[in-house]
Amino acid sequence: MRHMIKKYRKSLMIMATLFSTLAGNAQPTALPAPEKTGGATIMEALWNRKACREFSDRSLTEQQLSNLLWAATGVNRPDEGKRTNATAVNMQEVSVYAVLPSGVCLYDHATHSLRKVANGDHRQLVAAGQDFVNDAPVSLVIVVDMGKFGDRQEMMRPMGAADAGIVAQNISLFCAATGLATVIRGTMDRKALQKLLGLKEGQEPLLNCPVGYARQH
Repeated sequence: MRHMIKKYRKSLMIMATLFSTLAGNAQPTALPAPEKTGGATIMEALWNRKACREFSDRSLTEQQLSNLLWAATGVNRPDEGKRTNATAVNMQEVSVYAVLPSGVCLYDHATHSLRKVANGDHRQLVAAGQDFVNDAPVSLVIVVDMGKFGDRQEMMRPMGAADAGIVAQNISLFCAATGLATVIRGTMDRKALQKLLGLKEGQEPLLNCPVGYARQH
């Protein structure tokens, strides 16, 4: 038990250091390399997959955040630059933003790093009145850049939405396989987030996933 407490405290210190670095660094912050093993089987993850709306105040470790973001949209075929999430005609129009207590960061899948876009705790914009979201240590906002489809935007809109759903399911299955909790949501303050994230015309926040540990009763 004492060993587990020391390990947990160490993970909190590591995560606090990461948050501190992000808060004061305009340069991209490299994440640990994603792990290639661990977690439940895909069948076990499917059996365990469920929505959670009650989170504890326990933080994620830096390695967990790294694995989570890689599972969402990370590069799994470096020679081709292709990712864990399928996209229509390989447009790779989906981006993920990590909304953390210390700030908001864009996940750069190519370099597996975080690029800060805003300081401060903005989880309330993701919560949009559903306060349980504020308890999760990180919320991932899934943004689709419909502008990448050019003059085919209207025709490809259903595919953009489907691609966002694929990322959300990656997140959900990762959580189910690794003992974390999440819920896929459409509710958020989209206009405020578009402004905060500095999104351009055509970039739309479609879904979000608060991630953490389920509160134990």
